[in-house]
Amino acid sequence: MMSNNKFKILLVEDDENIRNFINTILELEGYYSIIAKKCSEAFTMFYSYNPDLVILDLGLPDRDGMDFLKEIRKNSITPIIILSARSDDTDKVLALDSGANDYVTKPFSSVELMARIRTVLRGNSFILNARLRLEGKFVLDKLTIDYDTRQVFLNENEIKLTQTEYNILSLLSKSSGKLLTYSTIVREIWGFKDEGSIKKLQVNMANIRKKLGINPGEESYIINELGVGYRINMNK
Repeated sequence: MMSNNKFKILLVEDDENIRNFINTILELEGYYSIIAKKCSEAFTMFYSYNPDLVILDLGLPDRDGMDFLKEIRKNSITPIIILSARSDDTDKVLALDSGANDYVTKPFSSVELMARIRTVLRGNSFILNARLRLEGKFVLDKLTIDYDTRQVFLNENEIKLTQTEYNILSLLSKSSGKLLTYSTIVREIWGFKDEGSIKKLQVNMANIRKKLGINPGEESYIINELGVGYRINMNK
C-alpha cells in the first residue's frame, strides 16, 4: 500500500541485479519505488503514477533512455537522474543539456546515489519556484541572494559581486539541485559560445568562490563537476 507521505520514484533499469539493489535501498530509505524494465514500460508508469523523480538507465533493451528523457522533457519538469555505464564527458553533457537533472555513472555507491536523490528532490523546481515567487530570495545556510535588489549576503554581510558574477550565481541558485553544463551557463549568461567563453566562465567562477570564502577543492555552496559543469550544493 502506497503512503501519500512517500516520494514516488520511477526506477527504469533493465539489469535485474542493479534494479533489485536500488529498489531495496529506496524502500529502506522510505521512498515508494515504481519499476520499469524497458522504455515502453517507463512511459506507461510515468503517466500512470506521476512520479516525483525518475532514475533512468540509458542502455534499455527496446529504446535508448535518451529517447525517454527528450520525450518527457517536452511537457514535464519532473526531475530525472541518469544512471549509466556511459562515463564519457560527452555523454554526460548531452544528457544534461537534454534536460537531465544529474548524472551518476556505474559502478556507484548507495551513499552517493542517495545523496544525489536527496539533492535533486530538495531542489525540485516545483518547490523552489513557489518559494522564489513568495519570498524573492534564495537562502542556503549562511548564504542569501536577494533577487529583487540583486544583492548577495554571507553571514549577513554583503558580498560585492560584478554584474556577471551575480548573474552566474543567480542562475545556479534558481536551478538548485540541477547540474548545469558549462555550455548551458555560457549560453544563458553571454548568449553565445566561442573559444574563450569557457575560460571566462572559469575565471568568473573562481572569483565568486573566492569572494564566498571557498578554498580550492572545497564543495561549499558550489560544486564543480570537472569537465561537465557546476551546481549549487543543496546539502549545505
